[in-house]
Amino acid sequence: MRADGKAKKVMTFGEIMLRLSPPGHERLQQTSELRMSFGGGEANVATSLALLGHEAGFCTKLPTNDLGDAAIQQLRRFGVDTSAIARGGPRIGVYFLETGASQRPSKVVYDRAGSSIATIDPDEIDPERVLDGIGWFHFTGITPSLGAGPAEATRRLAAAAKRRGIAVTCDLNFRAKLWTPDEARAAMRPLMEHVDVCICNEEDADRCLGAAAKASDVERGQLDREGYAALSTALIEEFSFETVAITLRESISASRNLWSAVIAQRDQQDPYFSSKYDIQIVDRVGGGDSFAAGLIASLIDGRDAADALEFAVAASCLKHSIPGDLNLVTREEVEKLLESGGTGRVER
Repeated sequence: MRADGKAKKVMTFGEIMLRLSPPGHERLQQTSELRMSFGGGEANVATSLALLGHEAGFCTKLPTNDLGDAAIQQLRRFGVDTSAIARGGPRIGVYFLETGASQRPSKVVYDRAGSSIATIDPDEIDPERVLDGIGWFHFTGITPSLGAGPAEATRRLAAAAKRRGIAVTCDLNFRAKLWTPDEARAAMRPLMEHVDVCICNEEDADRCLGAAAKASDVERGQLDREGYAALSTALIEEFSFETVAITLRESISASRNLWSAVIAQRDQQDPYFSSKYDIQIVDRVGGGDSFAAGLIASLIDGRDAADALEFAVAASCLKHSIPGDLNLVTREEVEKLLESGGTGRVER
C-alpha cells in the first residue's frame, strides 16, 4: 500500500483494558502490590502512531466511570483522538501480567468477560461518522474474538473503509485464550476481503487463515527463510493483499529473543527480510503492536517496502525495552537506532 502524498489520519478499533502487574518479576501468588496501567492492541497502535507524529484516533466502548475516564485520559495524554469512543456498558476488561525471566515465560490472566466492548451492539458504532476524515483503518483479530457484537462492528467498519477507498490493515493476533482455530478461521477469513495490509506471525497465519510456514521451529530459534518467503507470497495470492508482513520471533529464552521480519508486496519481485536484533527483554507485551504502528507510519510516509520494514522492526525492538503496553519512543529515536546499527550506546 503506497501513500498518495497526503497526510492520512489513522483510526483503530478494539478494546483497551486495565493492566495490573506485580513489580519486577514477582509472581501473582507472592506479590502484595499491583501496578495499574492501560493497554490493548489497537489502542497501543494508535498511541504509537501519535508519538511517531501521525494523526491517530481510537474507537471503542468504555464504561461511564472513573476507570473508563482514566483510560481515555491516558490516550489523550499521548495525542490520540478519543472522540469516536462510545460510553456505557458494565465494565472495563482487565488483564493481569506476570513478567517472565530466563526459562519462565510471561503469563497473562484475563478478566475481560462481559466488558463494555464485548457486549457492544454494532449499531452503537456508526462507520460513516467514525471513518469521516480517515485515510487508514486498523483492526486486529482480537476484537472479533470478543463476541458477535464486536465481530459485526469490525466487519461493518472494515467494509465501509474498503468502500471509501481507505487503506485497511489487519494484525491477525490470534489469542488461544479467546477462541479456537476453527472459530478464528470462520470469522477472520471472510474479513480478509476488506484488508490491504496483513500483519501476522507464523501462529497467526496458521490459526486464523489456515496457512503455515514450512520447516521452522521458532521455539528453538530455527527459521526457514524460504518457508516464510513462500508463506508471504501465498497469502498475497490467496487473499489479494497488497502487502504482507510477518514478524519473526526466535525464542532463546523468556528474557532473550531474536527479532526480525519479512515483507512481501504484490508489485515486488521477492520478499525482503529485515535486519535481526538480539533483544534482552524488559516487556514484550505490545511488541507486535509497535511493529504494526511502525509499518503503517512508514507506508503512509511513502517509504518503500524494505525501508518500511526496517523502521517497523527497529521501533518494535525499542518497545521491548519499555515496561507497559505502550511504545513510548519518538521517530527520532527509531531513526537513531537504524543509524547506529543497534549498538545501544549511551547518548551524551
